[in-house]
Amino acid sequence: MWPAFEQALNRHRELETLLSDPGVIADRPRYTKLAKEHGSLQKMVKPYVEFLAVSKEIEQARTMLEDADMKALAEDELKSLTPREAELRTRLEDILLMGGEDYGSIIMEIRAGTGGDEAALFAGDLYRMYTQYARDHGWKVEDISFSPGEQGGYKEIIFSVTGEDAFQHLKYESGGHRVQRVPKTETQGRIHTSAATVAVLPEPDEVQVEIKDSDIEWERMRAGGAGGQHVNKTESAVRIWYKKGTPDEFEVKCQDERSQSKNYDRAMRILRSRVFERQQEKLHKERADQRKSLIGSGDRSERIRTYNFPQNRVTDHRINESWYKLDAIIAGNMSDVVDAMRAQEKKQRLAEGNLPSPEAN
Repeated sequence: MWPAFEQALNRHRELETLLSDPGVIADRPRYTKLAKEHGSLQKMVKPYVEFLAVSKEIEQARTMLEDADMKALAEDELKSLTPREAELRTRLEDILLMGGEDYGSIIMEIRAGTGGDEAALFAGDLYRMYTQYARDHGWKVEDISFSPGEQGGYKEIIFSVTGEDAFQHLKYESGGHRVQRVPKTETQGRIHTSAATVAVLPEPDEVQVEIKDSDIEWERMRAGGAGGQHVNKTESAVRIWYKKGTPDEFEVKCQDERSQSKNYDRAMRILRSRVFERQQEKLHKERADQRKSLIGSGDRSERIRTYNFPQNRVTDHRINESWYKLDAIIAGNMSDVVDAMRAQEKKQRLAEGNLPSPEAN
């Protein structure tokens, strides 16, 4: 009674047959595309196959309970098999929570909002919070583009996070973040309110999102801003316009590397993620509308969380829950917040019937 996993398993087996076909092997572009699909499905299929095997062993052990000579052995097997089945069920539910989505890498964009220098400092705090959380999970962090604030922090910073389940953990961070605290420059001790926005974008590969040369225009230019003598002497910066369709036209600029080719590659990574985000918005609009009341739309203009430093409090407005340990959370210990969001989404999906009940198997 897990139709999504049954479909994935059937497709996985079909791909294994195709990948052993000499004709497919000879067609390198097709082989590469099918191999990537096969690898992506493996993360769904592997725990599902194990779950089916464990469930079958439990069923056999329960049958053995009726035999007096085998009862003790069956009870021992059930003691070890039952927790494993529960663990695998949770893993499968988590995969369904992602809607079948699985991305090896994500791109996060943080931009300072209202609040001037204090907003840039807050954007820097969020950047350090996310990157520490990522590193604690063993994920790789790579800075892609940034614009520093005048007093520290960032006006804008874009970076990637690569690692298993990174999207599953960080996808709830898209939206507006508000901070309430006394800025270092405040002489009268007054609390100021500033804001920053966060966008979490799955990073697709060239197979998932194909951008043709005819879809873009690009130009080389001299880098601007801080960076020493080098930035204004060479045309290493790159600006790319994506012009496929209206109103989907937008531009991406990258100037942080000395190499023009590296800046071009980084700009294309950002562009590909933004194009993919818009495609996904169209595909999942109905589902997003259904869940907006609980976990939000993910729109970066929507205020999702407040960080109140005087009270050492973090409040997530989507689930109306607060944690009085802002100092730990802003240092990267975000597990309580992330776990609460995941639990809320799981609860709603169960209520909507989008996850199978324990009795379904």
